[in-house]
Amino acid sequence: MTMILRSSPPSPFGRKVKIAAGVLGLSDRITVEVADTNDAGDSLRDQNPLGKIPVLILENGDTIYDSRVIAEYLDDMAGGGKIIPAAGKDRLDALRLQALADGIMDAGILQVYEKRMRPEDKQHQPWIDYQAEKIARAIGHLEAGKVVLHNTPTIGEIALACALGYLDLRFNGDWRASHPQLVKWLDTFAAAVPAFGKTKIAA
Repeated sequence: MTMILRSSPPSPFGRKVKIAAGVLGLSDRITVEVADTNDAGDSLRDQNPLGKIPVLILENGDTIYDSRVIAEYLDDMAGGGKIIPAAGKDRLDALRLQALADGIMDAGILQVYEKRMRPEDKQHQPWIDYQAEKIARAIGHLEAGKVVLHNTPTIGEIALACALGYLDLRFNGDWRASHPQLVKWLDTFAAAVPAFGKTKIAA
């Protein structure tokens, strides 16, 4: 038996889990099944009461959510301390970067939903701008600092790659022009982590 990952191809959080599984050598243990968060009849709502993706269904039928918890589970499965350092500053750095990258993804998704789910005359531009400002501050902070890339990428690095990939997918890669260090970092990540290219989808 294999585990089942409920997700959707554009989901950056689902992509984070897929890349984590690839880095940990667990991809062949997971079957991906598409979930529709807008479909009340989708079994997703039984698998996660919040109706959110991703969800990992274990071989015994138990479910794990969200992406942060799934990543912890997979890292433990692989022996622990692989993509999530066990303790100390390295662990804090990885989890903090993951939190920042997850926030970028959340803010991007909220903008997409505002434009997709509401009629144009009902969209609240100040709300959209507020989310865009979060992303601008976060990637500006990262550009000004030094984001490293370990031989085995941490969960923070995986999450950041997914966040930047999502900005490419949904926002035409507009971030690239003013963030050359992050562009270089992402190119290096993509070259080092085959799962990044394998999980990329067209707009």
